[in-house]
Amino acid sequence: MSEKLLRVGTSYIPVRHVASAADWYTVNLGAEINYQDEDKAILNLANQSFFLVHAGSNQSSNFFDKNGEEHFSVTFEVDGLSALEELQKEFKEKQMKVGDIEDRGHAGRNFVFWDMDGNMFDVWSELSPEFKSKYNI
Repeated sequence: MSEKLLRVGTSYIPVRHVASAADWYTVNLGAEINYQDEDKAILNLANQSFFLVHAGSNQSSNFFDKNGEEHFSVTFEVDGLSALEELQKEFKEKQMKVGDIEDRGHAGRNFVFWDMDGNMFDVWSELSPEFKSKYNI
């Protein structure tokens, strides 16, 4: 198979207050701010660029499936179950909204968390083999 798209370069996340959201992402997730103005903040996070975009009220990156179940649109990866458990513990200590660690019937375990604007994200305990190889992890 010949891939035409090589990587995801940027993800866009709607937020109500750019400055507050940028602070939240740096403090809670360790993101680095590359650029910020009133309309957007550009962050480096998890080997990707994230744009926090000033959006209208009641906007989020979440979506609902045909059964009405709310879903995240991004899954972050950590290296192993102990890393997943430690991260969940850290998020709880920071009083972030965090879900339980789940067995979803595939390799590894997951949990979800939410940012200050209600955007839901997933964390998976299985770091991709290609990423491990590329970065000698």
